Amino acid sequence: MSTTNIEVDAELIGILRELQQPVDKTATELIVLELYRLGKISSGRAAAILHMSRVDFIQHASDLGIPYLRIAAEDLDSEIETGRSL
Repeated sequence: MSTTNIEVDAELIGILRELQQPVDKTATELIVLELYRLGKISSGRAAAILHMSRVDFIQHASDLGIPYLRIAAEDLDSEIETGRSL
């Protein structure tokens, strides 16, 4: 693993310390979650980076409002119709 330094507002660091949240792990988790939300990394890769099982990561992301499946309503309707016709 490599490291880099980033500037973080002192107030934010203070809040994280009050909440007993380590700054480095919190930053890593938020970056990974955002990359996953944007579709830039897979759930498996995100889970590996965070040292979690894939199922645990998917559940964690879901708990935070990041859906596992990203499909438009009309595409879902089309998929359902296709499935019914088989």
